[in-house]
Amino acid sequence: MLAIISAVLFFISFLINAAEISTNDVFSSTNVMLLGLTALALHLAGVGTGWSRGGRRR
Repeated sequence: MLAIISAVLFFISFLINAAEISTNDVFSSTNVMLLGLTALALHLAGVGTGWSRGGRRR
């Protein structure tokens, strides 16, 4: 889930940068890219994967 969020944030950052859209300081392409990197780092760290039970019961 976090990987999908980071991909969307990277795409938004690319569109802001490629179209040269003037935004305020909060939604600049660099800030959106950093949010995407944060989401990607959390995904790679295993955040949001849920709990596993360790084994299957029959």
